[in-house]
Amino acid sequence: MHTSSATDQPPPATGAADDVTWQIRRTEADLDRLGETESIFALGNGWVGWRGVLDEGAPCGMPGSYVNGLHERRELTYPEDGYAFPQASDTAISAPNAALIRLWVGDEPLDIRTGTLRRHERVLDLRNGVLRRETEWISPAGRAVRIRSTRLVSLPRRPVAAVRYEVEPLGAPVELRVCSDLLANETVPERSDDPRAASVPTDPLTAESYSATGLDGMLVHRTERSGQRVAVAVSHLLDGPDTVTTTGDCTPDRVRLTVTGRLHPGERLRLTKFAAYEWASVDGTPADELAALVVAEADAARADGFDALLTDQRAALDAAWQVADVQLDGDQDLQQAVRFGMFHLIQAGRPDSGRTISAKGLTGNGYDGHVLWDTESYVLPVLTYLAPAVARSALTWRHAHLPEARERARELRLAGATFPWRTIGGRESSGYWPAGTAALHVNADIADAVLRYLAATDDQRFLAEAGLELLVETARLWHGFGHWSDEGDFHLHGVTGPDEYAALVNDNVFTNLMAKRNLLGAADAAERHPDVAGRLGVDHDEVTGWRAAADAMFIPYDHERGVHQQAAGFTQQPEWDFANTSEDDYPLLLHFPYLELYRKQVVKQADLVLAMQLCPGEFTAAEKARNLAYYEARTVRDSSLSAAPQAVLAAEVGHLDLAYDLFAESVLQDLADLGDKTADGLHLASLAGAWLALVQGFGGLRDDRAVLSFDPRLPRRIDRLAFSLRWRGHRLRVTLTRSEACYELPDAAADTEVELWHHGESVRVTGAEPVTRPMPPVTDPGPEPSSPPGRRPTRRSAG
Repeated sequence: MHTSSATDQPPPATGAADDVTWQIRRTEADLDRLGETESIFALGNGWVGWRGVLDEGAPCGMPGSYVNGLHERRELTYPEDGYAFPQASDTAISAPNAALIRLWVGDEPLDIRTGTLRRHERVLDLRNGVLRRETEWISPAGRAVRIRSTRLVSLPRRPVAAVRYEVEPLGAPVELRVCSDLLANETVPERSDDPRAASVPTDPLTAESYSATGLDGMLVHRTERSGQRVAVAVSHLLDGPDTVTTTGDCTPDRVRLTVTGRLHPGERLRLTKFAAYEWASVDGTPADELAALVVAEADAARADGFDALLTDQRAALDAAWQVADVQLDGDQDLQQAVRFGMFHLIQAGRPDSGRTISAKGLTGNGYDGHVLWDTESYVLPVLTYLAPAVARSALTWRHAHLPEARERARELRLAGATFPWRTIGGRESSGYWPAGTAALHVNADIADAVLRYLAATDDQRFLAEAGLELLVETARLWHGFGHWSDEGDFHLHGVTGPDEYAALVNDNVFTNLMAKRNLLGAADAAERHPDVAGRLGVDHDEVTGWRAAADAMFIPYDHERGVHQQAAGFTQQPEWDFANTSEDDYPLLLHFPYLELYRKQVVKQADLVLAMQLCPGEFTAAEKARNLAYYEARTVRDSSLSAAPQAVLAAEVGHLDLAYDLFAESVLQDLADLGDKTADGLHLASLAGAWLALVQGFGGLRDDRAVLSFDPRLPRRIDRLAFSLRWRGHRLRVTLTRSEACYELPDAAADTEVELWHHGESVRVTGAEPVTRPMPPVTDPGPEPSSPPGRRPTRRSAG
């Protein structure tokens, strides 16, 4: 009999580890919210992701066992085709699921929908990086058992995930059968009620190799159209009475280890499963080599033991939390929500995977598992400060797919590179749609993420190897796409900005300002590195052209109303009839035709406001206040991307109660399932946006000019706000109270120095001692901007 180590619990937590703000706890079955709970309880490490489905696999809202980048291709069809319409799309698919462990008590399967559920608790432990479960269940025949399980996806060991499953009788002996499965091609329910849901292929994996030997097993499958091969191996440890027996069997789509025996009160059966996942191109790694790789990884994890995985997991999280933790005194629920969001950002990416982060990460199949512009505009700005190596990896992935972006640009008869609106493997995976196909701002979003990463890290090697080429090719797109007017202005016509309730507009402010930043950033980088620029074919005339276009970029402004136009002519469009729009009509995209949305002054998600967040130096303080008021009254926030930038700007102009309520909406997007879409996976951009709302909004951080600037102000619900960020290799810790701001370099040598700005004053912070500055009073900004009827965020500020 194989015996695991005797330690039942993970290493003890320190400090406030028992604080409820470090745990997400559910004590009911929540059968009507299974999908939501599975997303919230998802575990991942940037390479492998397990949704928080019950160990038994049923009841289940949406199964999911993901490997980053694993997908299948499907044809796209159109009622009427057109030139350059994408002809295929990629959809994320589940790898064989190794998380499953099924239990029979007597002849009755454990199912929380039957019998009597005496106790059922699941806890996501944010400090230790595990999902724990304890269930006491009485079968319909009256046999009582207690089940405990602990599940993890290893942060330090890329391919590895594991689960420890324990069962014991309560009150009387029981006959048990435990089946540990590795299952391919699980049935995934179709979600057809919302265009944002996934298009799930049926049985996307074809078996190539399978085996079961003793307590171990392995499956190798391939996809037919995307040309990928995925291998998963499992290895087990078993601890129980000597009377317990095991058998193993396998089919092309399933490996099963079955454990049977009779347990008496006081006895316990513990089964620990170690799994390893890898995928590769069918034309790359042969099936037998990939199989050998995962078998070796699973065996190595078993040899080290589950307790070693727990110890290493805690150590990895301790290191991550040292930078990522945000302390928010005054609202315990939002403190918990912030830590929940940061935990999932920690899990979303890794520096060694050669992959990026999709809109849902590895928590669900929403948006078909696609990468969108959310990654560069919301997630990477946060990771640049918290885990810069992860941000670098994601940007390197974009660089690796420059060939596909250049090909798409040629197809669209554009210069440079045109990065896809939605993608998994570098190709455009969105069918033709004006609100997506014309959203060329994704190119500037990528360039912006490159510039922010370089400012924070001064990573010259990345600039030479990938960053400069990304800047150059995206700048070439704008220079070739735009045109000069007779008045000498440079225009970008026929684009779609972040607001998907407006499409094919002229001179979208967000797009124009981000393109301007792109052009100037490329010009500056090319002049600083002429040798690299020369190898890319950049000459003096091209750089001069970029600067001229940037300097002449047209920014539409309505002088009569005193506000910037989201796009040229926006403020002259008809107003939306909010008075006759009911609560049941939201989100508008499910109840009104896009033709109606496109021509009215109604905003799905922050657009002009996001431009003010990302390009703050382009607007005066008075312009920001007027713009925020105008667009707050027209923004319905049918997108989870809206609340965070609105919070940042509301805080900056002094509307701190509104900012706090918007921050709460962003950070609670998934924990409260505010958009009724959490079942499809978490909204990583919204969770990242919550950090931005705190650090850029209330912390007043601005970074668009390659210097750190803080203009902090706290809302009345926050008594103290503390956060850390990395800048040029150092950890800067910022602590804000109502009376003062404290800046320190807690890990640096005494002679280390960082320059920053505090409310317009230059401050030099050294490793020798903290620097404190007073918090100036917040001036009265006047009446709070109005929101569309019924669309103001829920009030928390008065609590």
